[in-house]
Amino acid sequence: MTKHQMSKVEATPNVQMTKAAGDVLSLGLGRSFVIKHSSLAPHSAFHRLANRAAAIFMKLLFGSVARVYVLRRGNSNRAGGFLLASNHISHFDPFIISSVVRRKIDWMAMAEFFPHPLLGFFLRAVDAFPAERNRADRKTIRTAIERLKHGRIVGLFPEGGIRDGARSLLEGAALRPGASTLAHIAGVPILPCVIVGSDRLYSKKRWLPLQRTPIWIAFGDSIPSFRRLEKFAARERIEREVAAAFRCLYAELREKFSLTEDDLPRSPQERMKCSPALPRRSAPASQNTAKGRRGYNKLRRFAASGVDLVMCTSINLLQSRHHLHARSRQEMDHYVTACEKLTAKDYYAVPNGAEIAAVISDRPRTTITWQSPIYTKFPANNVARADFFPCTQGWTAPTVLMLHALMSASHIGYRRYAARFNELGWNACFVHLPYHYSRVPRGHWNGELAITADLIRNAEGLRQGVIELRQLMAILRERGCTEFGVLGTSYGGWIGALLAMVERDFRFVALMAPIVNVEHAIWESPAARFMRRELHRANIEPSLIARHFHLSCPMHNQPLCDADRVLFVAGEFDLIARPEDVEKIHGHWHGSELLRVPQGHFGYRMLRETIARLKERGL
Repeated sequence: MTKHQMSKVEATPNVQMTKAAGDVLSLGLGRSFVIKHSSLAPHSAFHRLANRAAAIFMKLLFGSVARVYVLRRGNSNRAGGFLLASNHISHFDPFIISSVVRRKIDWMAMAEFFPHPLLGFFLRAVDAFPAERNRADRKTIRTAIERLKHGRIVGLFPEGGIRDGARSLLEGAALRPGASTLAHIAGVPILPCVIVGSDRLYSKKRWLPLQRTPIWIAFGDSIPSFRRLEKFAARERIEREVAAAFRCLYAELREKFSLTEDDLPRSPQERMKCSPALPRRSAPASQNTAKGRRGYNKLRRFAASGVDLVMCTSINLLQSRHHLHARSRQEMDHYVTACEKLTAKDYYAVPNGAEIAAVISDRPRTTITWQSPIYTKFPANNVARADFFPCTQGWTAPTVLMLHALMSASHIGYRRYAARFNELGWNACFVHLPYHYSRVPRGHWNGELAITADLIRNAEGLRQGVIELRQLMAILRERGCTEFGVLGTSYGGWIGALLAMVERDFRFVALMAPIVNVEHAIWESPAARFMRRELHRANIEPSLIARHFHLSCPMHNQPLCDADRVLFVAGEFDLIARPEDVEKIHGHWHGSELLRVPQGHFGYRMLRETIARLKERGL
C-alpha cells in the first residue's frame, strides 16, 4: 500500500477538494472527455520498488496497531480495471483498505502536494498523479480513465470527505456524483467497500503496544457500468445501486460482529477529544474537561511539530542542491560594509525614479507586469508580476497586497480569499514574489532560490520584493487608490514587515507567522541546518551577518505606518517563526495587536482566523 493514498479530492459538480490534507479524490463530472493521449505512469523498476517498499511499510505499521476483519476479501482481488468506492471515516482508510487488497491502487492526489520537492517526488514515485483543487482538469480525468482502461484500480470516496452520522452514506445521505460518471465513461465496474472502526485510531492510546484496535471491512459485489443504457439513466442506476450497497454492507457488519455504539463512526474531533477507554471510576466533569483539553492540545502540538519538522527536512534536502553556494567571506564583508552606510529608506528606495508598473488590461483578473528595477542573472526573475482582482468599486477601492509564503505550494487559497476581500469592497493583488510562480528560473523549484546559503542573494531578493511592492503601490495610487492593506504569510510576512518600515498608507498590516528574528532564522531554525553548514564552511560568522540586521530584520526597526494598524499572528506550536519572537516584536512595535492560533508554521487555520479578526476590526 502506498502513502499517497491519503490524498483525496472532495467532489461537487466540477471537482472540489476537502480542506483536510489526507483526503482522496471524488469526481463530479458534467460531460464526457475524449482521450487524446496516454498519461500512464511507467512501470519501471524504480516505480515497482517504491510501491513495494511503501506497501510493506504500511502493512507492518497498521498490522501492529490494528486487527482487521474482512468480509469477501476475494471480491477486491478481481482482475481488470475497476473503481474501488468506499465510505470515509478517517484519514487512515486508504492505508488500511489497501493493506487488504493484493493489487496496487492508483490515487489522484491534491495538486498542491506536488510542488513540495520531497512529497512531490514520493507521490510520482508511487504512481500518483495531480488533481486540480477547484476545477475538473481534463488531463487528470484522462489519466484516471486511461488507467482504468488499462486494467488498473482507481480508489475514491464518493462521499467527498470524511463523514459520520446523518452526513454519511451509511446513514442514508445522498451520493455525490462522480464515481458513476467515471465508471460509465471508462466502462468499468464499481466495487463498493465499507470500513468501520478506523476512526478510533485518532486516539493516541490506540497506538500503544498490544492495543490492536479492531477494524472491520466488507467488500460487496461489483456494480456494472451499464454501458447499454443512456448516459443519464446509467449514471442514475449506478448511484442508486452503490448507495444501496453501502447501506447493506454496513448493516451486515453491524449484525455479524455485534458492533457497539462506540464501534460506529464518529468525527475525528470527537475521537481526539474524548477517546474511549477502559471503565474507571468517574471524575468530576470539570476535571474530565480539563484533562480532555490538555490531551487534545498535546495531540495538536505533536501533530503540528511533526508537520513542521517534515517540511523543514524537505527544505534542507532541497537546499542540498546548492552545495558550496555560500558567498565567500570577502564578498559578504564587502556587501555588508556598503550596506552599513544605508538607512532602510535608502536601501528600499525605487532606483532611478522608476515607480510605474504596466497594466496589461482592465479586464477582471488583470495582470500587472513590469521590468524589475533589480537585475539578477535569472531572466525569469527580472519580470515582476501581480494578479489584480478588482471589486465592483473599481480601481479607487482600497487594495490588499497578498504576499505568499516561501515555496508556497499553490495560489488557489489566496485567490479564494481575494474573492472574499472583493465582497468586502476591497481590491486584491496576489503578488508573485522574487523567484516564485511566474518568476521561477528553468530547472528550479518554486521559491528554491529565494532563501539559500547565498545570503547576498537572499538580501537582494528581499530588497527586490519590497521595491517592487512600492512600484505597484505607485501605479495603484495613479489610478485613484489611496489606502492599502497587507496580508503576508511567513516569507511574505517578512517582506510585509519590511514594507511597513518604509510605507505609511496602510489600513492594516496582517503578518502571519512572519520571519522577524533573522538571527534565529539563520543560526537556530531547523529549516536552515544545511545553510548553516555551508556558512560555517565559508567562515561566515554570526557577527558579520548581524551588521545587516538594521535593514533586513524587522525586530531591529520600527514601522513607518501607525503600529496600531499592525496585526501579528503567531502559531502556538511554530518551530520556525517562534511565538516568543512574534511576541517580542509585538512588544517592540508599541500599539500593535497579537493574535495566537493553535497551529504550527504550516496550516490553514491561521489564515481563516486572521481574516475573521480583520473583519472584527473593520479592516
